[in-house]
Amino acid sequence: MWQYALKTIISAVLIVLVAETSKRSTLVGGVLASLPLVSYLGIVWLYVDERDVQKIADLSWAILWLVLPSLLFFVALPLLLKRWPFIPSLAVATAIMFAGYGGMTWALKRFGLS
Repeated sequence: MWQYALKTIISAVLIVLVAETSKRSTLVGGVLASLPLVSYLGIVWLYVDERDVQKIADLSWAILWLVLPSLLFFVALPLLLKRWPFIPSLAVATAIMFAGYGGMTWALKRFGLS
């Protein structure tokens, strides 16, 4: 149980660090946010829990392929914000990202990758 609490605390601290840093400097906040912190922590936590390097390798490949559709969000959001308020822009950019995930998972399955 203490491992879950530790994971939660470390993860939360990193999220707050990015948010608070972004208030002072969007560039530094962007650098921190662009680091694959969630992926890194996920890989570390998986290793700590399972010690299965094949699962880690599989997760790493999945992350690689699924980073591509997540980039759609970062392209769509600033473009939408020029025309719409924040909440609708965020919602539509998120929908575009999820559509990209759907398209990418479909394409990966079609080419025999899982």
